[in-house]
Amino acid sequence: MAEAQRRGRRIMMTPGEVDAFLTGERTCRVATVSSDGAPHVSALWFVWDGTSMWLYSLTRSRRWAELRRDPRLAVVVDAGEDYGELRGVELTGTAEFVGEVPRTGAPCPELDEPERLFFRKNFGLDEAVHDGRHAWLRLTPESVVSWDFRKLGQR
Repeated sequence: MAEAQRRGRRIMMTPGEVDAFLTGERTCRVATVSSDGAPHVSALWFVWDGTSMWLYSLTRSRRWAELRRDPRLAVVVDAGEDYGELRGVELTGTAEFVGEVPRTGAPCPELDEPERLFFRKNFGLDEAVHDGRHAWLRLTPESVVSWDFRKLGQR
């Protein structure tokens, strides 16, 4: 167990590395809890603002319904193909619903920056496009776990 802990500290990302990784990646896996207690995992695009992860989710999805009932979630963002390239971040916490549901573009200053980042990153757009089917979730993590196997020096 002690060896695993030492190795865990060796491969842990610094806060700056976590920030750069989350800023650069596009897809995460969101784990929610279904009504029978079973986990449910789904892929979703996201944007990181340096403090919180913003998820633009369909409001008529299983994920949305589960988070309305129980807002606890875990999110994993990972990358790498070979063992020595694996890296990722797991964030856990409670989802916050921000803005109108569904989002149609009514003024919401709290969403100005996440929308600017999200639509530029994922669609190359300078303005948000609202389809009336999605709404915003914010995860300000209570726990962050990271790993970067490249730090082990294995290639």
